[in-house]
Amino acid sequence: MAGSGGATKAKEEDVRVKEVAGNRKAYHDFFVEEKYEAGIELQGTEIKSVRDGRVTLKDGYVRIEHGEAWLWNIHISAYTHAGKFFQHDPIRKRRLLLHKSEIIRLAMKTQAQGYTLIPLRMYLKKGRAKIEIGLARGKKLYDKRDALAERDANLEIQRAIRERY
Repeated sequence: MAGSGGATKAKEEDVRVKEVAGNRKAYHDFFVEEKYEAGIELQGTEIKSVRDGRVTLKDGYVRIEHGEAWLWNIHISAYTHAGKFFQHDPIRKRRLLLHKSEIIRLAMKTQAQGYTLIPLRMYLKKGRAKIEIGLARGKKLYDKRDALAERDANLEIQRAIRERY
Protein backbone atom coordinates (compact mmCIF):
# COMPACT_ATOMS: atom_id res chain seq x y z
CA MET A 1 0.00 0.00 0.00
CA ALA A 2 2.96 2.31 0.31
CA GLY A 3 3.13 2.71 -3.47
CA SER A 4 -0.35 4.22 -3.75
CA GLY A 5 0.63 7.37 -1.84
CA GLY A 6 3.39 8.14 -4.32
CA ALA A 7 1.05 7.95 -7.30
CA THR A 8 -1.29 10.61 -5.93
CA LYS A 9 1.64 12.84 -5.04
CA ALA A 10 2.92 12.61 -8.63
CA LYS A 11 -0.53 13.59 -9.90
CA GLU A 12 -0.64 16.60 -7.56
CA GLU A 13 2.74 17.80 -8.77
CA ASP A 14 1.66 17.33 -12.38
CA VAL A 15 -1.08 19.99 -12.09
CA ARG A 16 0.61 23.32 -12.74
CA VAL A 17 -1.46 26.45 -12.42
CA LYS A 18 -0.24 29.82 -13.67
CA GLU A 19 -2.52 32.74 -12.90
CA VAL A 20 -2.84 35.05 -15.91
CA ALA A 21 -5.35 37.68 -14.75
CA GLY A 22 -7.48 38.47 -11.73
CA ASN A 23 -10.54 40.58 -11.07
CA ARG A 24 -10.06 42.30 -7.72
CA LYS A 25 -12.90 44.70 -8.42
CA ALA A 26 -15.35 41.80 -8.44
CA TYR A 27 -14.85 41.22 -4.71
CA HIS A 28 -15.34 44.94 -4.06
CA ASP A 29 -18.61 45.19 -6.01
CA PHE A 30 -20.16 41.75 -5.34
CA PHE A 31 -20.70 39.08 -2.70
CA VAL A 32 -19.33 35.95 -4.38
CA GLU A 33 -21.26 32.94 -3.15
CA GLU A 34 -20.22 30.08 -5.43
CA LYS A 35 -17.26 29.54 -7.75
CA TYR A 36 -17.06 27.42 -10.89
CA GLU A 37 -14.15 26.45 -13.12
CA ALA A 38 -14.84 26.60 -16.84
CA GLY A 39 -12.80 26.05 -19.94
CA ILE A 40 -12.80 28.80 -22.52
CA GLU A 41 -12.93 28.46 -26.29
CA LEU A 42 -10.17 30.60 -27.83
CA GLN A 43 -8.82 31.24 -31.30
CA GLY A 44 -5.18 30.68 -32.27
CA THR A 45 -3.69 34.06 -31.47
CA GLU A 46 -5.85 34.50 -28.35
CA ILE A 47 -4.19 31.68 -26.44
CA LYS A 48 -0.79 33.18 -27.22
CA SER A 49 -1.88 36.52 -25.78
CA VAL A 50 -3.31 34.75 -22.74
CA ARG A 51 0.02 33.02 -22.16
CA ASP A 52 1.68 36.46 -22.31
CA GLY A 53 -0.75 37.69 -19.64
CA ARG A 54 -2.43 40.31 -21.84
CA VAL A 55 -5.95 39.83 -20.44
CA THR A 56 -8.33 42.23 -18.68
CA LEU A 57 -11.32 40.82 -16.77
CA LYS A 58 -12.50 44.08 -15.21
CA ASP A 59 -15.75 44.71 -17.10
CA GLY A 60 -16.55 41.13 -18.01
CA TYR A 61 -19.70 39.16 -17.32
CA VAL A 62 -21.24 35.82 -18.26
CA ARG A 63 -24.56 35.33 -20.04
CA ILE A 64 -26.42 32.12 -20.67
CA GLU A 65 -28.03 32.07 -24.12
CA HIS A 66 -29.71 29.12 -25.84
CA GLY A 67 -28.24 26.58 -23.41
CA GLU A 68 -24.66 27.86 -23.73
CA ALA A 69 -22.58 30.07 -21.43
CA TRP A 70 -20.91 33.07 -23.12
CA LEU A 71 -18.23 35.36 -21.74
CA TRP A 72 -18.69 39.03 -22.69
CA ASN A 73 -16.46 42.14 -22.46
CA ILE A 74 -13.20 40.35 -21.69
CA HIS A 75 -10.32 42.11 -23.39
CA ILE A 76 -7.60 39.82 -24.77
CA SER A 77 -5.06 42.02 -26.54
CA ALA A 78 -3.89 41.31 -30.06
CA TYR A 79 -0.85 39.07 -30.34
CA THR A 80 2.12 41.23 -31.34
CA HIS A 81 4.02 38.61 -33.38
CA ALA A 82 1.13 37.64 -35.69
CA GLY A 83 0.37 39.20 -39.05
CA LYS A 84 -2.60 41.52 -39.42
CA PHE A 85 -4.73 38.90 -41.19
CA PHE A 86 -4.39 36.39 -38.34
CA GLN A 87 -5.48 38.73 -35.55
CA HIS A 88 -8.59 38.24 -33.46
CA ASP A 89 -11.18 40.75 -32.23
CA PRO A 90 -10.01 41.75 -28.71
CA ILE A 91 -13.53 42.11 -27.28
CA ARG A 92 -15.56 39.33 -28.82
CA LYS A 93 -17.87 37.00 -26.95
CA ARG A 94 -16.27 33.67 -26.09
CA ARG A 95 -17.98 30.39 -25.31
CA LEU A 96 -17.41 28.82 -21.91
CA LEU A 97 -17.09 25.07 -21.61
CA LEU A 98 -19.30 23.88 -18.76
CA HIS A 99 -21.36 20.75 -18.14
CA LYS A 100 -24.98 21.00 -19.22
CA SER A 101 -26.19 20.44 -15.65
CA GLU A 102 -24.02 23.34 -14.41
CA ILE A 103 -25.36 25.62 -17.14
CA ILE A 104 -28.96 24.75 -16.23
CA ARG A 105 -28.31 25.32 -12.51
CA LEU A 106 -26.63 28.67 -13.17
CA ALA A 107 -29.40 29.76 -15.55
CA MET A 108 -32.08 29.04 -12.96
CA LYS A 109 -30.24 30.93 -10.22
CA THR A 110 -29.50 33.99 -12.35
CA GLN A 111 -33.07 34.27 -13.65
CA ALA A 112 -35.01 33.65 -10.46
CA GLN A 113 -32.92 34.91 -7.58
CA GLY A 114 -31.20 38.06 -8.85
CA TYR A 115 -27.68 36.69 -9.09
CA THR A 116 -25.15 37.50 -11.77
CA LEU A 117 -22.17 35.60 -13.17
CA ILE A 118 -18.82 37.36 -13.20
CA PRO A 119 -15.29 36.24 -14.10
CA LEU A 120 -12.98 36.14 -11.07
CA ARG A 121 -9.66 35.00 -12.50
CA MET A 122 -8.11 33.41 -15.57
CA TYR A 123 -5.32 30.88 -15.34
CA LEU A 124 -3.51 28.18 -17.27
CA LYS A 125 -3.92 24.64 -15.97
CA LYS A 126 -1.93 21.91 -17.72
CA GLY A 127 -1.44 24.33 -20.61
CA ARG A 128 -5.18 24.97 -21.06
CA ALA A 129 -6.87 28.31 -20.42
CA LYS A 130 -9.42 28.13 -17.61
CA ILE A 131 -11.59 30.82 -16.10
CA GLU A 132 -13.07 30.91 -12.63
CA ILE A 133 -16.55 32.39 -12.65
CA GLY A 134 -18.50 33.36 -9.58
CA LEU A 135 -22.19 33.35 -8.84
CA ALA A 136 -22.48 36.74 -7.20
CA ARG A 137 -24.96 39.15 -5.69
CA GLY A 138 -24.36 42.89 -6.02
CA LYS A 139 -23.30 44.99 -3.04
CA LYS A 140 -25.07 48.16 -2.05
CA LEU A 141 -23.07 51.32 -1.36
CA TYR A 142 -23.33 50.85 2.42
CA ASP A 143 -22.01 47.27 2.07
CA LYS A 144 -18.95 48.62 0.25
CA ARG A 145 -18.40 51.22 2.98
CA ASP A 146 -18.67 48.54 5.67
CA ALA A 147 -16.10 46.39 3.86
CA LEU A 148 -13.68 49.33 3.59
CA ALA A 149 -14.16 50.21 7.26
CA GLU A 150 -13.53 46.59 8.27
CA ARG A 151 -10.36 46.43 6.16
CA ASP A 152 -9.06 49.69 7.67
CA ALA A 153 -9.79 48.41 11.18
CA ASN A 154 -7.87 45.19 10.48
CA LEU A 155 -4.89 47.18 9.14
CA GLU A 156 -4.93 49.34 12.28
CA ILE A 157 -4.97 46.24 14.48
CA GLN A 158 -2.02 44.77 12.57
CA ARG A 159 -0.06 48.02 12.96
CA ALA A 160 -0.74 48.11 16.69
CA ILE A 161 0.42 44.50 17.09
CA ARG A 162 3.61 45.21 15.14
CA GLU A 163 4.39 48.28 17.24
CA ARG A 164 3.76 46.40 20.46
CA TYR A 165 6.06 43.50 19.58
